[in-house]
Amino acid sequence: MPNNRSSRLPGFYALTLKERLDALAQVCELDSESLTTLSGEGGLTSEEADHMIENVIGTYGLPLGIAVNFLVNGREVLVPMAIEETSVVAGASYMAKLVRSGGGFTAKSTESKMIAQIQILELKDLETAKLQLLEHKEQLLDAADEVNQVITQMGGGARDLEVRMLPDTPAGPMLVVHLIYDTRDAMGANTINTAAEALAPRIEILTGGRAHLRILSNLADQRLANARCRIPCGELAFGEFSGERVRDGIIEAWALAVVDPYRAATHNKGIMNGIDAVLVATGNDWRAVEAGAHAYAARSGQYTSLSNWWVNQEGDLEGELEMPLAVGIIGGATRVHPTAKTSLKLLGVGSAREFAEIVVSVGLAQNLAALRALATEGIQRGHMALHARQIAIAAGAEGSLVEKVAKQLVDEGTVSLDRAQELVQTVGKEGRSR
Repeated sequence: MPNNRSSRLPGFYALTLKERLDALAQVCELDSESLTTLSGEGGLTSEEADHMIENVIGTYGLPLGIAVNFLVNGREVLVPMAIEETSVVAGASYMAKLVRSGGGFTAKSTESKMIAQIQILELKDLETAKLQLLEHKEQLLDAADEVNQVITQMGGGARDLEVRMLPDTPAGPMLVVHLIYDTRDAMGANTINTAAEALAPRIEILTGGRAHLRILSNLADQRLANARCRIPCGELAFGEFSGERVRDGIIEAWALAVVDPYRAATHNKGIMNGIDAVLVATGNDWRAVEAGAHAYAARSGQYTSLSNWWVNQEGDLEGELEMPLAVGIIGGATRVHPTAKTSLKLLGVGSAREFAEIVVSVGLAQNLAALRALATEGIQRGHMALHARQIAIAAGAEGSLVEKVAKQLVDEGTVSLDRAQELVQTVGKEGRSR
């Protein structure tokens, strides 16, 4: 997105589909081909899909929305999000607006270092085998660098070799070799898997053991992204809720996730609502990120919250989210899926690290949205209006009747398919009789 444009698009939600696309075209300087892709009319074809996975019979669509108001490291960002769950895009957008009042999100990331694991079995002496590998570490790293010349020319490549001894496992004693590899702007799964395959025969010779598994780890704890935000206490106030009450309610809700894995699972799922939606929109492997996030949440031995929230000295609310984020802007589906390519173009990111910093900021915004809802009106009220629209459509409502039926369902406090079907008949007849 051009640097002189803003991600503040007041009233964007109230525009028609065509008006939203026109607004994006103006703000992001999108060409007609990009607009056609975003509208769904020119996305992934069945023929393209047939080259991506096996046994293709067609394609499957998801709603693609735009989260507005994001300011990340001083840069205006419009965020594409592909998700079927109501309230996620709206929640992230509104929290981003609140965070702007405190200066926006401040995010950082580490190098794009991934871990490839090589499992070594049938060893006579673990300690001796480990020493052999460490003595020949530089030769092994040089060999790993030969696997992908493009990445090494970009400044990436093998960074380190770690050896872990596991003397007591269900399969007997073993070593696990960790190849630490910087994949730069790629997620890098294929590259580091290939590097692990290339090193396995050399490791067998050095140790006298048998190399078994040779695969990446999705616990990418050397590829972290971190986002922080501050919301002035007064900005949290709304309706009957004072800023202090909302602030303290958010912290109290977060505190349960810190100590209770049952709550932490749902708490972290809320974070991933935002993160996964951006990853799906951009063709990234959201399942890999999910696996890494939940493993990272349990790194202390107990599954806990990925985020932290506290009151600063000025009485304002501050929050932080840190997690592994193995994402890419080149390779895989990001290279072949038309909508993924256009979504990345919309974001305007120049590196995988910059992309990760936006993604983790969205996760923090989504966490704030969920905590704020739970601490005040309850999660259902925010969901109800949008859920009612879905029920109205399922009941057969079309056009303007959708909003009429949805509003009646919300006003009655009964969002059910049976009642919606009744309203489609009664409200629809009233409309036709006028």
